[in-house]
Amino acid sequence: MTKLIIQIPCLNEEESLPVTLSSLPTKIEGIDKIEILIIDDGSTDKTAEIAKKYGAHHIIRFARHKGLSEAFMAGMDSALKLGADIIVNTDADNQYCADDIGKLIRPIMEGKAEIVVGDRQITKVEHFSGTKKLLQKLGSWVVRQLSGTSIPDTTSGFRAFSREAALKLNVLSRFTYTLETIIQAGKKNIAICHVPVRTNPTTRDSRLFSSIWSYIKRSLSTILRIYTIYEPLKIFMYIGGSVFLAGLILLGRFLYFYFFNIRPYGHIQSVIIAGVLLIIGLLIGAIGILADLISANRKLIEESLYRIKKIELQHTGDRERPGKDK
Repeated sequence: MTKLIIQIPCLNEEESLPVTLSSLPTKIEGIDKIEILIIDDGSTDKTAEIAKKYGAHHIIRFARHKGLSEAFMAGMDSALKLGADIIVNTDADNQYCADDIGKLIRPIMEGKAEIVVGDRQITKVEHFSGTKKLLQKLGSWVVRQLSGTSIPDTTSGFRAFSREAALKLNVLSRFTYTLETIIQAGKKNIAICHVPVRTNPTTRDSRLFSSIWSYIKRSLSTILRIYTIYEPLKIFMYIGGSVFLAGLILLGRFLYFYFFNIRPYGHIQSVIIAGVLLIIGLLIGAIGILADLISANRKLIEESLYRIKKIELQHTGDRERPGKDK
């Protein structure tokens, strides 16, 4: 029996949630059971009550607001414990066309991918400004280069995950899961693809950021941090190499003036600065080597965590199986 759980992170969504829940499919070809999971991220309105009224099967409530990333991961963890074979994440504001869920999960059901991202085809979204479209395309290009994937819409929250993919993902960012999960998929060799999806007219402004520039700043810091976690040696070698090269240039400048007798004693400051830069460059390189060793250890820890999750979920399933001896 194939079970699909549709998870929806929510924050004060009592107005939009009825439309969102009412539009979700109750039957999809190849899926035997569909359940809805609401993650109430510390809402101060009647989000949880509305979710229950409109048919949500499971509701997780945070006592206080923790952020989109924690809500997303809490939903993934709960969906796994509830026995989901496929997990679909969508937004509570009815941004995405729910009729496309069948299309979204198809590559997973056919064994072609473990993660599927819904491509909103940014250029066709009417309520996005020209600046936002440009920044979205630029940001997605950066994530594609860093992750080695081909996802055109990296900020889309309309996604499907296989059970195996959900077990392997560990979101560290407190800002958003969208960029990090794609970079993780690329670095962990998780099969990821995209399908075109439709969007509905916007009902409200985004609550994830106060302005475009705030979003850019936080997104860049998230991308840099996550990429550094997975490729620390490359990052530190780039930085250390640049500093070391600057030191070599200054040292070469001094040697040129010295050997050609052009004020040979008038550029001693170049030697001092060059020495400092060369030492700093070497130290940054050494830090990169240490960070790479830590990264290797982190991979072993993540593999251990993956195995522990599988064992835990297997035991949970055994306890819940009818006829199981107590």
